[in-house]
Amino acid sequence: MTTSPKWRSVLAPAAMAAALAAAALASAGTAHAQDDTTPHPPYPAQPAHPAHGAKPAYPVHPEKPAYPVHPVKPEYPVHPVKPEYPVKPVKPEYPVKPVKPEYPVKPVKPEYPVKPVKPEYPVKPEYPAKPVHPVKPEYPTKPVKPEYPAHPVKPAYPVKPVKPEYPAKPAYPAKPVKPEYPAKPAYPAKPAYPAKPVKPEYPAKPAYPAKPVKPEYPAKPAYPAKPVKPEYPAKPAYPAKPAYPAKPVKPEYPAKPAYPAKPVKPEYPAKPAYPAKPVKPEYPAKPAYPVKPAKPAYPAKPAHPVKPMKPAYPAKPAHPVKPMKPAYPAKPAHPVKPVKPDYPSKPAHPVKPVKPDHPKHPSKPKHSGHEKEQHGW
Repeated sequence: MTTSPKWRSVLAPAAMAAALAAAALASAGTAHAQDDTTPHPPYPAQPAHPAHGAKPAYPVHPEKPAYPVHPVKPEYPVHPVKPEYPVKPVKPEYPVKPVKPEYPVKPVKPEYPVKPVKPEYPVKPEYPAKPVHPVKPEYPTKPVKPEYPAHPVKPAYPVKPVKPEYPAKPAYPAKPVKPEYPAKPAYPAKPAYPAKPVKPEYPAKPAYPAKPVKPEYPAKPAYPAKPVKPEYPAKPAYPAKPAYPAKPVKPEYPAKPAYPAKPVKPEYPAKPAYPAKPVKPEYPAKPAYPVKPAKPAYPAKPAHPVKPMKPAYPAKPAHPVKPMKPAYPAKPAHPVKPVKPDYPSKPAHPVKPVKPDHPKHPSKPKHSGHEKEQHGW
């Protein structure tokens, strides 16, 4: 039931109206009872319901036949006695390992010598300014390319000759009747092969027409002479290189101490012998296989029938003579190329400045032999 204020406002007048209606009905009933004092006669009693008939008894169920007696289950056969496993031999003990000798004491590593101070590099001298390159001359103008001559008209191809018809194919002879198969054991003699027909000769091949004479090409014009190349200026001689200073004498290393002698390794104890293996029993004899029956012989194979003679081919017709090929028109001569102009004279190279002498190399410091050991050489 809801308890919202909206429903409370609706239910309160409805409850009040229902209470007023019940009070009015109660007052009307009381007034009617006071006016009518005679009671109503009672209703007649209903007749008794007829009794139900007696319920018949259920028929007796027939006796259920007894289940057949199960047969007695035979006992399982007694398993044979399992033989005992042979006793394992006693495992021999491992030999005692010898005592590991101690490593010799490593000698003390000597200290590295102090490296000398690296000298400073000499100051680089100033080089003179490079000369300015001369102005590059312009390339000469290319000549106008002449036009190619027009191609000649291509001649028409000749008409092909009509292909002749092939001769009629001859009919094959009728196949002979197949004889019955005789008995197989004896093979008949093989018949001789028939002689091959004579091969017809091929017709003579026609000669090819003579090729047209090739025209000569025009003479090639000679190229103009190339200009003489100017000689380069002589290269200046380099100054004499100073000799390297002599290397200092390398000091000898101190004598290496001898390692202590290694202890003698003790011998291992003798290994015990293994026990003898038991003898393996022999297998029972294998039964012999039954004898196989003899294979029956195959029936005799019949002889093949003689093949008919192959007919000869008809003569092959000769090829028709091809028409003569027309000669090509004369090729026009190439136009004469214009004379190539001479190149402009090349300016001389400027004189290079004299290269300054190299500074003297500083004397090399004395090196010890520990750098190779340090870097793993």
